[in-house]
Amino acid sequence: MNEETSQFISDNSNTDVHQLALHSNRFPLVDMPLAIRQIAGKQKIKTKVPLFFNNDEILYPLQLSLEQSSSESTARYKSALCEGKLFVDLTGGFGVDCSFMATQFTQAIYIERQAELCNLAVHNFSALGQNNIEVIQAESEKYLQQMKPVNWIFVDPARRSESGKKVVLLADCEPNVSVLSLLLLEKATNVMIKLSPMLDITAAIRDLPNTSEIHIISVENECKEVLFIMNQPSTTNIRIKTINLSKNKIDQCFEFNIDDSASASVEYTSKIEKYLYEPNASIMKSGAFKIIADRFDLRKLHYNTHLYTSDKLSLQFPGRIFEIIKTWNNSKPALKELTNQIPKANITTRNYPIGVDELRKKLRIKEGGDIYLFACTLANEQRAIIECVKYNNE
Repeated sequence: MNEETSQFISDNSNTDVHQLALHSNRFPLVDMPLAIRQIAGKQKIKTKVPLFFNNDEILYPLQLSLEQSSSESTARYKSALCEGKLFVDLTGGFGVDCSFMATQFTQAIYIERQAELCNLAVHNFSALGQNNIEVIQAESEKYLQQMKPVNWIFVDPARRSESGKKVVLLADCEPNVSVLSLLLLEKATNVMIKLSPMLDITAAIRDLPNTSEIHIISVENECKEVLFIMNQPSTTNIRIKTINLSKNKIDQCFEFNIDDSASASVEYTSKIEKYLYEPNASIMKSGAFKIIADRFDLRKLHYNTHLYTSDKLSLQFPGRIFEIIKTWNNSKPALKELTNQIPKANITTRNYPIGVDELRKKLRIKEGGDIYLFACTLANEQRAIIECVKYNNE
């Protein structure tokens, strides 16, 4: 990179890259394709991976590799789960996960089949002062067959088909970890597999029978990753750990065993009590609908309505808590009065015949404000709209 290109990147770090491309002929000394890729990369990574953004020496790959990379918060979470002498990342990519996880090991090995990503990894790990990471260009399946045993293996299978379409099933990902699971455990004491947040967890457990822990990671209440951890010996009572990471608030954690979840009891109710509880995205993904009620002594509004109520305030609940103002029935007169009294509200539907946009249009209620409306079905199969305000527990 010449000085003109470096300065151009610095001067235009917040500029729209499409506009820059239109005026590339005005800067003959600037390597414009490189500059635009660097600027686009820095803009993409600014909040996603601040450690990389704040290092001016970091070089960025094509957009797809950036989109598929982990955020700093999820990478830090994964790094806290493992430690040892030797670690192998079989699917290196842009190297965010490897960079953070390598800090927990004496030596780390980054494996990637694309030469360009390997070259970037060599440069970036050096720029970050991470001299304990060896970069090897290889096919992950071939390298796995000949590698020496290690403490941990990390795999993040590619979740796109040859046509570029996103895939979810393990059999459609590359590498296919369900086929490689036994070999992975021959080569490592522990194996961590990063999977899609759209994954069917029950099906994946069948495909990965040596799973001991499942971590469901959300960031700001958006489910981002599902981690499967495998080791020997196998167990049927898998530990599920849900986490909702927050930038400015307290992280929400909830753990349970699959057997405990299956045996938990829950009371269904049509009576709306003082507080309404909405589980966070990780809880929703985990399917812990009965055990969350059992642990916090809550009543569930319906088998398919994943909302809870109680007269007792449970501040440790992993989700949002609301104080209930009023419950509206679903009759035309009630909905008309609701429209007249509440011109603006935040609307959510749970187990309700129509979606948020249609309901908002029907009620003619603008979005926003401090009032929250939950349209749902109760245990007696009656529809209701619960008016409430958020309890400041976040």
